[in-house]
Amino acid sequence: MKRAIVIDIEGTVGSIAFVRTVLFPYAQKALPDWIARHGTEPETRRWLTVMADELRAADRPSDDAAVLAALQRYIEEDRKHTALKALQGLLWEDGYRQGLYRAHVYPDAVAALRSWHADGHRLYVYSSGSVAAQRLFFDHTEHGSLLSLFSGFFDTEIGGKREPASYQRIAAQLDLGPSAQHPLFCSDVLEELDAARSADFETLLVDRPQDHPPRTDSRGHRRVTSLAELVL
Repeated sequence: MKRAIVIDIEGTVGSIAFVRTVLFPYAQKALPDWIARHGTEPETRRWLTVMADELRAADRPSDDAAVLAALQRYIEEDRKHTALKALQGLLWEDGYRQGLYRAHVYPDAVAALRSWHADGHRLYVYSSGSVAAQRLFFDHTEHGSLLSLFSGFFDTEIGGKREPASYQRIAAQLDLGPSAQHPLFCSDVLEELDAARSADFETLLVDRPQDHPPRTDSRGHRRVTSLAELVL
């Protein structure tokens, strides 16, 4: 039976190191110039305004300099902040378009995604990175573009990844029929898998030794160290 498969990116299909050592440093270095050059454009200004409103609500300075300082701090802290992720997606596009880097995807993940798509399963992404950043990632991988394999993308605008309600909203948008199997969510983060299971998703812990010390307690989630081990 064909099914819906929802995947995380970092630590699940791509290495954590690529994000931490390539994308984050690039964003931190490029962000000041990006804001200076694009700060008046509607999409960039939208997210700068979100940040400014949050700072103002906390009785903190909220001009562009203060927003930039807050964004730089969030990058250092790896904050899962929707405005930061959206702005990162916008400026990462420049780096991808210029060929400054290509997204890392594990070979076993490439093979699995292509096989699942060929077998008629519907593939989706749910990541803390913005939808724009997700699309860029899969359109510019070391293995060429994988973008056409996916039927849809979700980010934290739909809700936090550790909140069961987020997965309930995703399931509603997948438009599953009454006889369909429960959707499958694949991630390297146990708290995300717990939330997905609470929303009636099947779950898979992707426990890659390249990214994590092996977890001895999978909290009842099926566990693999490579997507080549998964049989649908």
